[in-house]
Amino acid sequence: MLKAFSTAATGMDAQQTMVDTIANNLANMNTNGFKRSQVNFQDLLYVKIREAGREIASGVTAPSGLEIGSGVRMASTNKIFTVGELQNTGNELDVAIQGDGFFGITLPSGEKRYSRDGAFQKDSSGQLVTASGFTVSPGITIPADAVSVDIGVDGTISVLVGGQDTPSSVGTLDLYRFPNASGLSSEGGNLYRETAASGTAVSGTAGENGYGGLLSKFLEKSNVQMVNELINLITAQRGYEINSRCIRIGDNMLMKLNMLIR
Repeated sequence: MLKAFSTAATGMDAQQTMVDTIANNLANMNTNGFKRSQVNFQDLLYVKIREAGREIASGVTAPSGLEIGSGVRMASTNKIFTVGELQNTGNELDVAIQGDGFFGITLPSGEKRYSRDGAFQKDSSGQLVTASGFTVSPGITIPADAVSVDIGVDGTISVLVGGQDTPSSVGTLDLYRFPNASGLSSEGGNLYRETAASGTAVSGTAGENGYGGLLSKFLEKSNVQMVNELINLITAQRGYEINSRCIRIGDNMLMKLNMLIR
């Protein structure tokens, strides 16, 4: 059997994975805080027929080797954490991060998760939660008689209670950073989980020491660029077609060889 069959098959599988990743990027174009994924590929082992520098005659060495590759494999997918477009919503509980950082989210089990989605709401007790009902760290409660809420650049949440002339602070939103944000595990629901690859989360104040500032009444949209994704999609499609053509050509070669034998 021709080696081209198995080599081209790895190429088709790689391009299929590329299409799957692009499809997910495009599906989340309107997801708050979504970060596009990028697929990284690596070539496979090579069959060494002749090593470079090998002596091919007395006193003569080969200036180059002879090797045949075995195809390609998917090495990893990583999130691209560029800031997405900021959209003005006018909702006083919406907040966007202008720069680096994540919001801390606490699950009912007590586990910690992280998110770029700042579409916050209030639960029945007035506590600040995500759209899924998870608590926003460090656990901030908005008074029931608050007539307005303001989130400062540094994450300070101030409320104006009916009957008062000056707002009062009810807490501060913390931000978190990671040594390697690409190592975070995507958990769905706009949440990320810390892993050994991401490193330990480091909390800080918004707008200071490299942490992004917060922008009230805005939401960060997805950083997916439709034009770029469509270009990548066309490239992946053509790559798939070319690899399948290699298999057809290999099949034709074997068919002609079979006819010669007959």
